[in-house]
Amino acid sequence: MWSGFLQQPLIWCLGVFLGAVWLSRLLAAALNMHKIVEITRPEYDVSPLDTSGRVPRISIVVPARNEAEHIEAALVSLLQLDYSDYEVIAVDDRSEDATGAILDRMQTLWRERGEASHHLLKVLHVTELPPSWLGKTHAMWQAGKQATGDWLLFTDADVVYRPDALRRAVVYAERERADHVVLFPTMRMNSPGERMMMAFFQSQFVFAHRPWRVADPKSRDAIGVGAFNLIRRDVYERLGTYQRLRMAVLDDMKLGEVVKRDGFRQRIVFGRNLLQLRWVFGAMGMVRNLTKNFFAILHYSGGFAVLAVIGILLVNLGPFLGVWLATGPARLGFLVALGSVALIYVGMSWHSDISPLYVLLHPFGTVLFCYAIVRSVVLTLIRGGVIWRGTWYSLAELRKFSREEPRWNWL
Repeated sequence: MWSGFLQQPLIWCLGVFLGAVWLSRLLAAALNMHKIVEITRPEYDVSPLDTSGRVPRISIVVPARNEAEHIEAALVSLLQLDYSDYEVIAVDDRSEDATGAILDRMQTLWRERGEASHHLLKVLHVTELPPSWLGKTHAMWQAGKQATGDWLLFTDADVVYRPDALRRAVVYAERERADHVVLFPTMRMNSPGERMMMAFFQSQFVFAHRPWRVADPKSRDAIGVGAFNLIRRDVYERLGTYQRLRMAVLDDMKLGEVVKRDGFRQRIVFGRNLLQLRWVFGAMGMVRNLTKNFFAILHYSGGFAVLAVIGILLVNLGPFLGVWLATGPARLGFLVALGSVALIYVGMSWHSDISPLYVLLHPFGTVLFCYAIVRSVVLTLIRGGVIWRGTWYSLAELRKFSREEPRWNWL
């Protein structure tokens, strides 16, 4: 029964398609990923100087809402950076836990230590959220108005920095004459479920994005990362500040998008262990994290969501099912696809602590990832909006903002 069915031309075509798609992604990554600079190399372990021969001042913006568990470690790491001229602006965004008290205590202690003015810690407290703003984007906008730096670094309240992280990134940024620099964080993972989901997430990033083309002004590839978005002050203002992104759920990616769309110079760098972040807590942690985000990626379109789930299942489960069910030469395309997936996992293991053997759990990651998409769509539609850090945002308003600017092709 299976033999007759699997010899049909449709199965041959599916195998060839999957083999060609995954092989093309593998070859593209293998031939181009080396173009992304690793700034832990010795040549970036120097003092940064701008075109006028001085060290540029950096304003580090840290929005925090209910981050009592993480904020102190993050701020301590920022205040211990080996950079000579910077300030940290931490924003308590209507927190309901001890976040605000921790920030005030740290500011008082820092002042009592008599630190030099170029290592200032400023604390802002937001008590009310105005209409047509997300809490995080509003907090970063408020901090941006207080910033005095030549560069603004937008980061998250759960990211821990190595002392030389900022200095190395600014050295690279000034050498490249970049306007926006994204540094990928190193993810901390404590369980097999976390590694499985992070490995799957990274494999989809390799499949869907071409990060090496971000530096090409002729390409439409762009990116932003919440852990480290470093942008020149004048470019940030010319973009329209965070007022332009006031209702952007994916504000980090949206910032990268508008930087590239408006013709500014964007760069991506690796920096193994320069930043550390635990983004996922258990396999279901990835599902919870994506619940807020994924419908936004799909521009709040149910039709796009259906197509996305079908496409992800086909592309990621197809190679495994085809190798198992196909017979004879019809299996060849599926073998090429599966081999390409495995080699992508090998390549990813060079930049993370995830074993390439996690490719064996790729199908389980696929199912959970698709469940996250479905959950994101269903909960958003049922609630009529998105609940993020205890604040509800109307779907109608989010959709309206999504339509205000032209859609960007991320693939």
